[in-house]
Amino acid sequence: MYQYDVTIVGGGLVGGSLACALANTGLRVALIEAVSQQSRARPSYDERVIALSLGSQRIFEAIGVWPEMAPEAEPILKVRVSDRGHCAFTRLDHAEEGVEALGYVIPARAMGAAIQTALKYAGNLEIFCPAQLLTHRVGADGVELNLLADGESVSLRTRLLVAADGGQSGIRAGLDLQVREHAYGQDAIITTVTPDRPLRGVAFERFTDTGPLAMLPMTAGRYSVVWTCRDSETADLLMLSDQDFLDRLQVRFGFRLGRLGQVASRRAYPLKFVLTRDSVQDRLVMIGNSAHTLHPVAGQGFNLGLRDVAGLAEVLADCAAAGDDPGATETLAGYRRWRGRDQMATAGMTDALARLFVPDWTPLIMARAAGMLAVDLIPPARHLLARRFMGLGGRQPRLACGLSLDGGRS
Repeated sequence: MYQYDVTIVGGGLVGGSLACALANTGLRVALIEAVSQQSRARPSYDERVIALSLGSQRIFEAIGVWPEMAPEAEPILKVRVSDRGHCAFTRLDHAEEGVEALGYVIPARAMGAAIQTALKYAGNLEIFCPAQLLTHRVGADGVELNLLADGESVSLRTRLLVAADGGQSGIRAGLDLQVREHAYGQDAIITTVTPDRPLRGVAFERFTDTGPLAMLPMTAGRYSVVWTCRDSETADLLMLSDQDFLDRLQVRFGFRLGRLGQVASRRAYPLKFVLTRDSVQDRLVMIGNSAHTLHPVAGQGFNLGLRDVAGLAEVLADCAAAGDDPGATETLAGYRRWRGRDQMATAGMTDALARLFVPDWTPLIMARAAGMLAVDLIPPARHLLARRFMGLGGRQPRLACGLSLDGGRS
């Protein structure tokens, strides 16, 4: 039977990042991934992108994968937030915060490729791929796992099991946990456009009566579109011709970037809220979408998951240095208190924003306008909002400060 200190189920961006972060801790790590790794995909006009906060970029830099990602990252220098049809706005600027960028927009493909490259050089890591977790049984001093790997049955034993298997987590589904969950009755339509007057580094979040519309700057003057619509409208929007869709989007967004053109294929994703009440169980931790799935407003979902990675990696690195058990209750207690606060606060904030900016009720509209203008006009309030957007609010893991897990500058 294979023996490990930490076993990660899910080798996507979150699970793979954790494996990279643990590379130099001395812990024996196993990574279980169901989908066989393919050769690197080629760049495409309409590829999926992720908005990284500054804190997330620092995490990637600290674990050594940012240099490979950086050439394809577009910096977010300014953010413009507005409420469609109403005189309300808030502006954030990297110069006011004294940082190189508030965040970055980067293809998921580039992130995955950099992580996979780093994993090849992790001497403490064994990867089971393609492999499926069939069962796991938690005992007093470890977890026994049964896998189906390349058609063969494999047994593992680990001191800590980490679930990073996504929003449809099979591990979470097999546990009797309290989970807050609700659908928004909305879909996110994702596509790419090229405006004729792009503004380098300027991101837009425009609240509308069907939900937020985000325009994220990409390389080569492109913009990634995240259009939240009522689920009853999705089919009609997807069936529109390219020009009709662009016309509808132009009316929705306006002409801040000039005329929009060259729309890519469109994909729709249903939006829901999922928050596990306690993502830490006996010898088990859930991170990323396995623990929380958020509305895309403000782009907090993946960044919250990456802070899970940084926090857990720090706890486990300190544990390894002290020679302690990584799955022991006392080891995980600090992580539970630390990450629980951030998970609850971020989930609550995004859920409130998703609900607050949809109702077309005059007193609420006036309150929203007053709040947005107050943030724009009061520097301390604007600074707090920017810190939250950059993922720098509250207690920061060492990795999010650009420090290696042994405390030195990376």
